[in-house]
Amino acid sequence: MKDTERTFETGEPRSGPEIVAALERLHDDSQRYMSALSPSIFSHPQGPKWAPADHVRHLSKSSRALISGLSLPNLALGFMFGRSPDPSRSFPVVREVYRARLQIGGSAGRFAPSARPLPADPGAWQSEVLSSWSKTASALRGAATGWAEPALDRYRLPHPLLGRLTVREMLFFTLYHDAHHLNLVASRVEAA
Repeated sequence: MKDTERTFETGEPRSGPEIVAALERLHDDSQRYMSALSPSIFSHPQGPKWAPADHVRHLSKSSRALISGLSLPNLALGFMFGRSPDPSRSFPVVREVYRARLQIGGSAGRFAPSARPLPADPGAWQSEVLSSWSKTASALRGAATGWAEPALDRYRLPHPLLGRLTVREMLFFTLYHDAHHLNLVASRVEAA
C-alpha cells in the first residue's frame, strides 16, 4: 500500500456497528479534509482527472443508490436479487476484488458525476457539495444501522462492477470505495 493510501483509513470492520462507526469516522475525516481545501482546488480538475468536488459528488451519487436499496423491505430484496447461498466475504477480500476490477479497467459508469461548468462562486459551491455529502453520508449510516447481523449476510444487492453482493459486502465495498476516492484526491493534492 502506498503511503498516500493511508491518509483515509478504514480499518477492517466486521460487524454492522463496526462498519457504521468506520463510515462515520471516514466521513468526519473527509469533511475536515475537504473543507480545508481552497475552493479553487476543490472545484478544479486535478490535471486530466476529476476535481475533488467530482469525487465527492460521485460518492454522494453512489451512496444514494445504496440508501435506496437498503430501504427496500427484506422480502423485496430476496425476491429481486435472491438470498445469498454463501457467507459474506471479509472486508479485505471485498477490497481486493474491487482493486482487481479497477486494474482491468473498471469505471464509475452511470455513477460518474455529471459534467458541469466551473461554478461562479467556488466557495458557495464547495459548501453546497459538502453539505449534500454530509446529509447523504448520515442517511447511509442511518439506513445501515437498522440491519440485523444475520440479514446483512442473507440479503443481496446488485453492484455494477462486482455483481451481487451481500448487504455486508456492499457496506464493506462502500467504506473502501469512499476511502479509495478520498485517498486519490489527497495524493493528487499532495503531488500538485
